[in-house]
Amino acid sequence: MLRAHDPFRRAQLAIATLFFFLGFQYATWVSRLPALKTELDLTEAQLGLLLMAGGVGAAASYPLVAVAMKRLGSRRLSLLAALALAVILPVLAVTPNYPVTLVVICLDGVAVGFLNVAMNAQGAALEVEYQRTAMARFHATFSAGSLAAALVASGVNLFTSALTVHFGVAALLLVLVVGLTRSGLLTSDQPTTQETAAQDAAEQPEPEPAAKRGLTLPTRVTIWMGLAMVFGTITEGAMNDWSTLYMKDVVSASAQVAPLGIAVVSGMMVLARIFADGWRARWGDGRIVVAGSALAGAGLATALLVGGVVPALIGFACVGLGTAAITPCVYVAAARQGSDALALVAAMGTIGLLAGPAIIGFIADGSSLVWGMSAVAASAGLVSLCSTRIRWKALAEV
Repeated sequence: MLRAHDPFRRAQLAIATLFFFLGFQYATWVSRLPALKTELDLTEAQLGLLLMAGGVGAAASYPLVAVAMKRLGSRRLSLLAALALAVILPVLAVTPNYPVTLVVICLDGVAVGFLNVAMNAQGAALEVEYQRTAMARFHATFSAGSLAAALVASGVNLFTSALTVHFGVAALLLVLVVGLTRSGLLTSDQPTTQETAAQDAAEQPEPEPAAKRGLTLPTRVTIWMGLAMVFGTITEGAMNDWSTLYMKDVVSASAQVAPLGIAVVSGMMVLARIFADGWRARWGDGRIVVAGSALAGAGLATALLVGGVVPALIGFACVGLGTAAITPCVYVAAARQGSDALALVAAMGTIGLLAGPAIIGFIADGSSLVWGMSAVAASAGLVSLCSTRIRWKALAEV
């Protein structure tokens, strides 16, 4: 049982709850896509556009969230975004038609963009304040929230299939979660330590007067972070969308074995994130990201060259293991550059998740899925290359 007088554990639990919240909220409405499709009488293309609307909203939130972080701070912004996401669920259950639903999902994406940046800023601030790694476990908690949402959806459906009931129950649970989280969040953002502030200042543009302060031009380091995030999320998103099809169509896995592709990637990623904070404390973020992304790229490339079900599963496991710490580590590094850098890197990550699966689809359509998956391996390798250009900061060992 966590002790209330332990400030690190208290803040860690509160921030982890935000990650759990986001995973729960997203998986709640995604789990009911079949019902939404039926109620709104959507085609497959319309459903795909609906899913894209959320990502577009998240990517478009970048200039807004950068300003909001400066005005409100990560604590207030995360709470406001969380409340908005809780309210959106019951609204989504009663949308009268497809255009209104598109708008609601787009607004959901904007709120997701706000919460994503704010909660990662909280996680980075916690690591700086206490000099202890925690971010990887936070990202593992997001997956736990998705799992919990699936279980709640299944439980509610035992009694009723009504979206209003399901989304109403979920919204109530989320509001209670926000109330419990509020007191434990950090009250101030600390993107840089006093020791490294002078070094970072050399790469930062001259500050503008407060009255004119808005978005600032990204530094070279921030651009490298954004590229590492793009290629990392392309790898992660493409594996989620294409691994099962590769198992079925390329290596001729059975209907029972084919879904194990995504299961291996996701399972290895969650497991690795549970232990990744210890690895970060021991070897440092830079080594973990460079070595991990290289492992992901090499493992997947080898599996594609060898062919077969077992090599594919081993290669997919390498991807899950190697990419697990990329987003947590890059978010921490970006947060230390300031709120503008964090917002830009988060937006670029969203673009990678949106564009990755589509790019792989275009490549596969023009040649073959093997070449498409080869692009995924190359993307992982590019993460390793970009990461060598980032100046990583070390934390004290846990």
